[in-house]
Amino acid sequence: MKTLLKRFALLLGLMTGVSTYLVLPASADSTADLVLSLKCQGGYNVNVWKRYNSGELLYRSTSPQGNLSLGKGTRDDTGAAQVYKFKNGNYKYQVLGGKGDRQGKGTVRFVET
Repeated sequence: MKTLLKRFALLLGLMTGVSTYLVLPASADSTADLVLSLKCQGGYNVNVWKRYNSGELLYRSTSPQGNLSLGKGTRDDTGAAQVYKFKNGNYKYQVLGGKGDRQGKGTVRFVET
């Protein structure tokens, strides 16, 4: 009986550990710092990251239509907003992040070149 109880406890512990591991969200890139995070219409989630060592700006978006990762971004400070720019083929992506009381709010623009 004790052996059966020990086996059950071990199995329960393993199942709990595995299920917890599978449910946890993917961890962020430990080599970069999150600069801006936006939740946009249509289920788009956009994050702008900055690598610690190189300072490179990274664009990451998730949506029902798929995910997109871009690098080599630039940043412009317009005074009222931070503008992060990325390029992918014929498209330019601009992420406008608010400053001051508009911090955490912003807009994403897609422009065909």
